[in-house]
Amino acid sequence: MSLFHRIAAVSACAFALTWAALSQQPAKPPAPSKAASAQDKPTFSSTATEVIVPVTVTDNKGKFLSNLVASDFRVLDEGKPQRIQFFSHAEKQPIVVGFLVDQSNNMKIHWSKYQEALEELAYDLLPGDPRYAGYLITYSNDAEIKVNTTSDSEKILAQVRKMKPAGGAALFDAIYMACTTRSLIKGEPYEPRRIVIIIGDGHDSASKHSLEQVLELAKRQFVTIYGVNTTAFGMINEDKDTLERLANETGGHVEYPLDNPYKDVSGYLSNPQDAGNYAMVVGTGAYASQIAAGITKSVASLLGEITTQYVLRYVPDYDPDAKPRVFRKIKVDVPTLPNVTIHARDGYYPNPVPGSVPASNQ
Repeated sequence: MSLFHRIAAVSACAFALTWAALSQQPAKPPAPSKAASAQDKPTFSSTATEVIVPVTVTDNKGKFLSNLVASDFRVLDEGKPQRIQFFSHAEKQPIVVGFLVDQSNNMKIHWSKYQEALEELAYDLLPGDPRYAGYLITYSNDAEIKVNTTSDSEKILAQVRKMKPAGGAALFDAIYMACTTRSLIKGEPYEPRRIVIIIGDGHDSASKHSLEQVLELAKRQFVTIYGVNTTAFGMINEDKDTLERLANETGGHVEYPLDNPYKDVSGYLSNPQDAGNYAMVVGTGAYASQIAAGITKSVASLLGEITTQYVLRYVPDYDPDAKPRVFRKIKVDVPTLPNVTIHARDGYYPNPVPGSVPASNQ
């Protein structure tokens, strides 16, 4: 069965821009959601005429650049400059964030540390304000929504404290579920924006869906994906590129808290031991401290980026006589600062899924 027909089977999963709408007067941007709640359950529909592009800009040292204005940015849609019609760089921007947590056997080694990381992320991203909501999906042999969309971080943390890793990894099914099944908040994907944080190593051994399917679906739904790679130091991760691709193509990035816990430790290569040239060994307080510090640093980096991104929106200006494209490429740059690093989605799908059923209002 083809990719499009698989996705078309889900009636509410096609959130995309329609060419028919573009030939008419553009719809006004939705007003910011004031008191959205999980009880309001809009469907994933296909009615937007705007493209939303969250953007992160850092210098060559990885420091966030927070003093840019709308005129600093240029958005190219298939190489053609676009007029930015909405710009925001407000702190604590409304979001709905999905925590997708690997519960396979690979998570057992440092699971207690990642429970602490989840607790910090949930408390900071869900401060109890209805403008900020989240949900929890776990994946091992199957993907499961443990907590549906809520503004109450305690509901999510209560489940996190009960979790025990075991089994395989159905990562792609978890992403599919995040894009099709959980309850929505009014105003998505503009305010609040859609964020997914994958806490896992990118491995998938049990999904019914493929990487290509869920990556396309995430782009159609304007979901930005971040990753916290849980691969332990010294271990080979053949699925590293999976997380990188999911993040890079949707505008996020991947953190590696356990990549090298020894890199900042004096004496890593200068203190030979019978066990090897390590200043620390597993089981010592120093090793545990470095692991915790790496995770804390990664959490802080994610929090800083997610809550302070630049948000651009535009109605595509395209040549009506041009051949329609299945996927339109986006490039965002800052012409006056050519050496900065920019994280932004690589494009969008302007057409609905062929043969898809219109979204229900129920």
